[in-house]
Amino acid sequence: MILVTGGTGLVGSHLLYHLITENNSVKAIYREKSNLQKVKRVFSYYTDDFELYFNKIDWVLATLNDIMLLQNAFLDITKVYHCAAMVSFNPKDYREMRKNNIKGTTNIVNLCISNQIDKLCYVSSIATIERSLNKKSITEKNFWNTSVDKSDYAITKHGAEMEVWRASQEGIDIVIVNPGVILGSGFWNKGTGKLFSKIYNGFKYYTTGITGFVGVTDVVKVMIKLMNSDLKNDRFILVSENASFKDVFFTIADTFKVKRPSKKVSKFLSEVAWKIDLLKSSVLNSVPILSKHSARASQNKNLFSSKKIQTAINYNFKPLSETIQTTCKDFLKDQ
Repeated sequence: MILVTGGTGLVGSHLLYHLITENNSVKAIYREKSNLQKVKRVFSYYTDDFELYFNKIDWVLATLNDIMLLQNAFLDITKVYHCAAMVSFNPKDYREMRKNNIKGTTNIVNLCISNQIDKLCYVSSIATIERSLNKKSITEKNFWNTSVDKSDYAITKHGAEMEVWRASQEGIDIVIVNPGVILGSGFWNKGTGKLFSKIYNGFKYYTTGITGFVGVTDVVKVMIKLMNSDLKNDRFILVSENASFKDVFFTIADTFKVKRPSKKVSKFLSEVAWKIDLLKSSVLNSVPILSKHSARASQNKNLFSSKKIQTAINYNFKPLSETIQTTCKDFLKDQ
């Protein structure tokens, strides 16, 4: 039987649908009952029989830091997809992110070891891949550099990766995937889903930074292929295309047939914006919209290579335009 953590998130919910359609026996962890409706919504993008597929999942109430509940979730499990994570760019959330991303992964790894599961797949991020100094494509060989300033999110995801590597030293076969910016349907009020909502409603700003993007369906299909393969104890960057935020924003706007963002935000304005936002959030005790690292990431030009995974499993990623078109269609359906 397969266990999926983070089953009510973007990657987890799309992963569950693909696992179920392949007739796998699946358990999934959830924290709040209301989140289950989001999974049904994701399933509805694929089929009208979403209730039928949803009901095939054995849902288990648990959190990453409740060992008793997790032990129950691990009963009869042979494979684990660890998708759960906390994402935040608020400096005040650092301790909570460490608790969820590092300590939570430690608990998952310990239970994988004690239950002698066959294989563990961990969803990390390109945030843990070191940037290239010579402007060459970034590959899996670009190792973590402790001397470079990192976001709190990147630090906690790297810490989680170290726990997963520990599992490989304890006899558990593991694979780590490092997706780029994941685009996909179903979560329009957070993450990249909010990007589609904002542009649809007339978002005005864009930057010219470049990074790797990938569709959520590509991410989950690669994960399943890796788990069903003999590949083990390795990591893989998952990027469909390297593109500028400007081009992605414009493509989304054109697909929606709404006005493109028209105001370019320069590096200088990005620096000013995150500092003002930090001051404002401190005074008002509110959640900052920008952070130093997210502002700078929107301006940086980083090119990632997916050649390793394409060669390893003979996989071809969907064009980014096709992913955007599908996501926009699902967004309009939900409207």
